[in-house]
Amino acid sequence: MLHLYLDESGDHSLRHIQPSHPLFVLGGVILADDDAVAAAEAAMAAFKRRWFGAERVVLHTAELVRNRGAFARLKDVGLRSRFFEDLNDLLVRLEFSLVACAVRKDAHLERYGDAAIDPYLLALTVLVKRFCFCIRSDVEQGRIVVERRTPQLDREVEMGWGYLRTRGTRYVRPSLIARRVEAFSFVSKSDAPVGMELVDAVVSPLGRMLLGKRTLIDQSIVQAKLRGGPDGEEWGRGLSVLAHE
Repeated sequence: MLHLYLDESGDHSLRHIQPSHPLFVLGGVILADDDAVAAAEAAMAAFKRRWFGAERVVLHTAELVRNRGAFARLKDVGLRSRFFEDLNDLLVRLEFSLVACAVRKDAHLERYGDAAIDPYLLALTVLVKRFCFCIRSDVEQGRIVVERRTPQLDREVEMGWGYLRTRGTRYVRPSLIARRVEAFSFVSKSDAPVGMELVDAVVSPLGRMLLGKRTLIDQSIVQAKLRGGPDGEEWGRGLSVLAHE
């Protein structure tokens, strides 16, 4: 069974668009099977023991970049540098692939105005399609895990998922989605499934990379993890950048 873990970078709101960050990114880490999940869990646990002496620390970019909580000790410049070297090495060694959809909110809003689709739901449609194509036959199935946000936003995502299951996408019939995606569930970041920690670690750097900004995670690693097509090209397969769909 394939596992797809989804997390976001940026604000999905079309009402307030920051000129410095007009991009919304929904990213997904794909782990190929239960063995890949177990291997990632073991490697992540070892990483946490090495740096924090415990496995219960949750890797969370928002706290990590601000040196908060368990990451306060990383205010030391030398220690912080070594930490990110080790984290980059961990990401290289782990076997996972990345799919992502980025929506340029300003262009999307300019094109569609009041009819513009919510960027999260637009990106979700793209990634569900990608995931169904990653599952090679109806014999194999997948599960999608989404980060829990607020009750209202979760209900909106559930409604969007329900729409995809009943109406499909432009390229994927609803019957195919129903056959290939066995489960769609929400988890809190504090529950720390390893796939959520991995996607949290790479989706924000991907968004910053697309905006031409500096990242603490090596951008070449993020790009190398993007899922390629038959010709090895990741653009438009592992990564879609949209003003609209």
